[in-house]
Amino acid sequence: MTSRLLLKVTCAAEAPERANQAFTVAAAACAAGAGVSLWLTGEAAWWAVPGKGPDLGLEHARPVEDLLAIILDMGEVTLCSQCAERRGITADDVRDGVQIAGAASFVEEALTEGVQALVY
Repeated sequence: MTSRLLLKVTCAAEAPERANQAFTVAAAACAAGAGVSLWLTGEAAWWAVPGKGPDLGLEHARPVEDLLAIILDMGEVTLCSQCAERRGITADDVRDGVQIAGAASFVEEALTEGVQALVY
């Protein structure tokens, strides 16, 4: 098992199964003891703001809000700075525990030894 898992979720309601899978994998990795870093990009950026992320309404899937709570408690969540800017999301708007950072930070994290990166 890798020591750290880096996940980037790029979708939301337009691809509900793919979006939910990213959060499910991130929460499961947290529960397994892996270091987890989840990046919210594109329409997934809205989950960084309390009450703004869409309810995906997927049968047999744990709600993203529940999964996100696990990830925030046990891992790291980062909002893409450009995605935030495009949507008018500021640091004052985001949930406690969510940081805002840009592509250089993502690349630095992805190139760290022992990190496995996944994009959804």
